Amino acid sequence: MIADSHCHAWRVWPYQPPVPDPTGHGSVDLLLYEMDRHGVERAAVVCARIGDNDDNNEYVAKAAARHPDRLAVLADVDCFWRPEYHTPGAAARLRATAERLEIAGFTHYVHDDNDGWFRTDEALELFATAAELNLVASLAVSPRWHADLRDVARRFPTLPILVHHLGLARPGSPPFEDDLAEVLASAAVPTIGLKVSGFHYLATRPWDFPFAEGREVFRRLYEAYGAHRLCWGSDFPAARPHVTYTQSLEVVRAYCDFLPAEDLDLILGGTLTRILDTRRPAPPADG
Repeated sequence: MIADSHCHAWRVWPYQPPVPDPTGHGSVDLLLYEMDRHGVERAAVVCARIGDNDDNNEYVAKAAARHPDRLAVLADVDCFWRPEYHTPGAAARLRATAERLEIAGFTHYVHDDNDGWFRTDEALELFATAAELNLVASLAVSPRWHADLRDVARRFPTLPILVHHLGLARPGSPPFEDDLAEVLASAAVPTIGLKVSGFHYLATRPWDFPFAEGREVFRRLYEAYGAHRLCWGSDFPAARPHVTYTQSLEVVRAYCDFLPAEDLDLILGGTLTRILDTRRPAPPADG
C-alpha cells in the first residue's frame, strides 16, 4: 500500500505567479487523479488557509467525506499566515474545528525563528487537547524549534508528531550540520516522526532531481529514526513548479538504494497507515 503523508488541495491556486487554471491547478479532483495514476491508496491532506482559501479546512473535509477511505484531513490551526497565530485560544480553536469537521489531526506552521511559543501554557494546552482528541500533530518547524519540540513530545507520549520535509536541515546552508544535529537529536524521542517529503526544499537547485544532497540527508535520518517513524509525502501540488508527482515518489522508491524492501514498504505507506488507523505514535522498530 502507498500512502501520501503530505499533500494539499485548494479551491483556488494560492501562489504566484498566476496559473491559467486557478480553480483546477490544485484541486481535490487533480489530487485524486494523481493518486489513482500512481497507485496511492490514501493521503493525509495538509490544509493551508492561504490566498483566497480561508475555507480550506471545509473544502478538504467535504472532499474527505466523499472519499473517506482515501483522504484524511489535517486541519490548519493557527498557522503563521493566520491572524490568530500564537494568540490566546489555540486549544479552543482546535477543539471547535474537531467538533465541526471530521479531522485526523491538525497542522501548525511556524516561522523559522523560534519565538519560544512551544514553551507557553497556550501551546501546551493545544498539544494536550490534540492528545485528548486522539489527533495527529503535523508540524512545519525548522531545526531551531526541535529542542522545544522534544520537550512537548515528552509531555504527551500518546500524541503522534510528524515533522514536515525531513526536518528542513538544508545542505549548503551555513548552519547545516548544527541543524541536522537538532533533527537527529529528536530521534531520541519515540513519538516524533518525519515526513519524507520536500526534497526540493533541501536542494540548492530545487529542480535538480533526483536530489543527491537531500537523499544523503535522508539516509542519515533513516539510520537514526528507522522506517517505523518515516512517512513518504508528495507535497503535491505545492511542489509542481519543481517536481512531478511521479518524481516525488520515485526519488524514494527508485533512487534510495540503501532502503531494504521491507523498510521501503513502511516508508511508502505502512507507517502512515498505522498512525492514521491508530492515532498513536509508531512503536519501536522491534515492538
